[in-house]
Amino acid sequence: MKKILLLVFILSCSAAFPQVLGSRLDKETLALGEVGTFRISISDLQGKDVVSAPKNELLPFHFEEIKDSIDKQADSYTRIIEFAVFEEGKFTIPALDFRIGGKLYHTIPYEVEVVNTAQKGDQINDIMKNKEVKLVLQDYWQLYKWYILGALIVLALIFIIYQLIKYGKRRKSSPVVMTNQTLKDLENLKKKKFIETGNYRAFYVELLDISRNFLTKQYRIPADVLLTDDLIGVLKETNSVSPENEQLLSDIFLRGDLVKFAKTFPGEADMQNDFNGIKNFVKRSAKDLEAETLRSGV
Repeated sequence: MKKILLLVFILSCSAAFPQVLGSRLDKETLALGEVGTFRISISDLQGKDVVSAPKNELLPFHFEEIKDSIDKQADSYTRIIEFAVFEEGKFTIPALDFRIGGKLYHTIPYEVEVVNTAQKGDQINDIMKNKEVKLVLQDYWQLYKWYILGALIVLALIFIIYQLIKYGKRRKSSPVVMTNQTLKDLENLKKKKFIETGNYRAFYVELLDISRNFLTKQYRIPADVLLTDDLIGVLKETNSVSPENEQLLSDIFLRGDLVKFAKTFPGEADMQNDFNGIKNFVKRSAKDLEAETLRSGV
C-alpha cells in the first residue's frame, strides 16, 4: 500500500512540475570583439524531443557566433553559445523559440551593450615581433616567376611582330616585287591599245610615268621629280644602270618628251619598240641588282 501511495505522489509531482526552460547571459556589457556566453538549459525532459534553430543560426545578425555546442540527454538539454559583437551600440537577443515535445516555449529576451574600450592615443603593440626570413634564389623565383614569364612572353611577341613587319617591308621593297608590279602596270598599259589606235601622246605620258616610278623605287633615283635632262645626267653620274640601259632610257625619255609636246609623231613600230625596250629593262633589273649586291658584299 505504501509503494502504491509513493508512486502516485511521484506522478503527481511530475504532472505539477513539468520541464523547465531556462536561459542565462554571462555579461550584459561587452567590449568590441569580447567573447560572451549565452546558455539555454531544459530540465525534466522525460525523453521529449527538442527542436530549435540550427547550429550557428540561433542568434540575430550582429552576433557573430564563435561556438555553438548542444548536449542532449534523456532528461536534460543544454545549449551553450559563445559569441562576439564587432559594432558599438545596444543589441537585443530576442525571445527564442524552442519546441519541446510538440509544444512551443520561449526564452526571455536580453539586451547587450557593446562599448569601445580603446582610448585615443593608446599604443598598439604587436603580440609578436616581426620575424626576419632570409630568402634564397629559389624563393624569389617562386614569388616572381609568373611576372618574369609574362615579361618574357611580351618581349617575345614584340620581337616576332617587329620581325614580321621588317620582313614585310623588305619583301615589299625587294627588286623582284617591284619588277613584278611594274610589269603588271605595263600590261595594263598594253591593254588600253594606245599603240593600235595611234594615241601616241597618251601612250608616252603613261609609259614615262611608269618608267620614272620604277627608277625611283627600284634604283632610289628621284626620277619622279627630275626633268629629263637632269635625270639622264644623274644616270650617267651614278652609274646606277648599265651603259646600254642608260642609252635605252635616254632615247625613250627624249623621244617621249618630243611626242608629249607635239614636236614629233612616232609610228606604231617605234612605239612598240619603246614599250618592249622598257619591258625588257624592267625584267633584267631584278637580276642585275641582285648580282650587284653579291659583288658588293652587301
